[in-house]
Amino acid sequence: MKVLSKHIENAVEQLSSLPSVGKRTALRLALHLLKKDEDEIRRFAQSFIQMKENILFCKCCGNISDQVICEICSNPARNHDEICIVEDIRDIMAIEETGSFKGIYHVLGGVISPMDGIGPNDLNIHSLIEKLHQGNVKEIIFALNATMEGDTTSFYLYKKIAVFDVFISALSRGVSVGTELQYADELTLGSSIINRTPFKLTV
Repeated sequence: MKVLSKHIENAVEQLSSLPSVGKRTALRLALHLLKKDEDEIRRFAQSFIQMKENILFCKCCGNISDQVICEICSNPARNHDEICIVEDIRDIMAIEETGSFKGIYHVLGGVISPMDGIGPNDLNIHSLIEKLHQGNVKEIIFALNATMEGDTTSFYLYKKIAVFDVFISALSRGVSVGTELQYADELTLGSSIINRTPFKLTV
């Protein structure tokens, strides 16, 4: 695909670095942006700069936030004795869309995946154990993706958490094996949260 401008070529290169954006889509987006006036383009670019400069990660759960503590963790109406463990912030967004969970979250920042060189020490596990040591948590809910990596991570966490006096549960398998939470429909995901079951160590 021949591009007759190095400036457009540079723009295409940057846009195509985004997930699921191929070269042709990137070129179409670049040409669309080219039609906009300069002020629109500046506002467009500035929104991403401001996002990068100003977004914080909640010191309590790891969720994205405009404040040091996110809106969920700072909300006194939430059940702070229920912690839902998720892989990343997209899972929080998916669960919040269902309106079925009123507790708080803990973002691991990934899952154990030896193939990708990700081990337990690369995840946000230490702060979770610290929360459990405080003795205020009554239930831990595993809401990790129903994949081999997600299950491996749940099993590892179970062994770390089982020594504490907390109820450990997991999403019911309404979310099918191999499905990422962010892509599950709201009804199925909401039902899986409401009908969560005691977590059982099977391996």
